[in-house]
Formats: sequence, structure tokens, C-alpha cells
Amino acid sequence: MAYQGVILDIDGTLVDSNAAHVQAWVEVLQAHGFAVTPEEIWPLIGMGGDNLLPRVVGIEAESELGEKISKERSDLFKEKFLPGLHPFPEVRALLSRMRERGLRLVAASSSKADEVEKLLKIAEVSDLMEESTSASDTEHSKPDPDLIHSALDRIGLPAEELVMLGDTPYDIQAAAPAGVKVIAFRCGGFKDEDLKGALAIYDDAADLLARYDSSPLAA
Repeated sequence: MAYQGVILDIDGTLVDSNAAHVQAWVEVLQAHGFAVTPEEIWPLIGMGGDNLLPRVVGIEAESELGEKISKERSDLFKEKFLPGLHPFPEVRALLSRMRERGLRLVAASSSKADEVEKLLKIAEVSDLMEESTSASDTEHSKPDPDLIHSALDRIGLPAEELVMLGDTPYDIQAAAPAGVKVIAFRCGGFKDEDLKGALAIYDDAADLLARYDSSPLAA
């Protein structure tokens, strides 16, 4: 069956922001006395803070300290890193091709709603999205499937009629229980073995656009 819509991860998929997220976490956690390194954070990028914090430093995101760290990380990311971010090549061209082919687009990110709005503007695709959902709309972030279920509810299509574009193992892990397959990109920094279970793997948006007619999107 041909797909009717696409769920789009943003960080590391549309916008080259994963390194910035890593650095923001490292700087805030080190400021609170935790001796973390970028190498510890990188493998967990793609998770929301509610899952990342307990894994890295054993702090629950809902605790007083967890909420303080999460807010400081968000503020630092928006103030220091966000202004310097750029979309990956051909992102708008790819999404425009999807729209021309009749696909409905919904953005789905583990970032908070205010970050998502800014990131979509950076990617220059806000006007191409029919809907969007974020960590602000869900109880649990990736790799829990809440975000994918929220995207399905927003777009109003059954899971088998949608495919997701993502760049981390957590996109694949979150989408699987919801019955959504994932086309994965390498540009987020993960290797092919990390993206096991993806329907297909491409370097980035430009690579998928160049091979669009032979991709699962053209089925």
C-alpha cells in the first residue's frame, strides 16, 4: 500500500543539531558537578530528557534537581546554540517533493514545543507541516511510543499508511510498537548497525531526494 503521510523527526534528521544538544547537556551537567563527557551523551541523543537524565546521572527528570537541570539545558540550547544551527542540505526540497506527491506531513520531536517551533523555522519547512507534536504533548519521550501515537492522532491516519523519517535508534524503537516503519538517516551520527530495523537507510535528505523514485516513499 502506498503511504499517505510522513512523520518527521527534526533534530539530526532535518536540522544539524545533535552535536549542539550533546554540548548543551555536557555543559549543564558539568556545571552541576557531574563529570560527564560528550562520548557518554552521544549514544543517548534522540531520547528526551526524561529518559536521558536517569541513564546518565541517575536523576529523575521530575525531581527538583531534574527539573532545574532540564530547564537550564533548554535555556542554554535556545540561547547559545539554536541561533547557529542550519538545516541539512535539500531538506525543504525533499519535503516539497513529498507534498507534491500528496503526502501529509507531521513533525514529531522529543524537544519541547517552543524548541520545535524554532527548529522548524530554521529548517524552513514550517509551512509544509500539516501538524506537529512534541514532548510538551506527551507523558513519556522516545524511545517510548507516546510521541508516535500523538503524531498518529494529530494526522488522523492509520499506522500502516504512515512512514517516519528519523536518525536515531530511538526513532525506530518508538515507532515499532505503534506499527510505524522508519526510513533512517545517517546524518545524525549513528552507524547502520545502530539503525537496525529501519525500512531503509540513507545518508541524509539530499540522498533520499536523489533516489526518491526508487525509495519506499514512491511505492
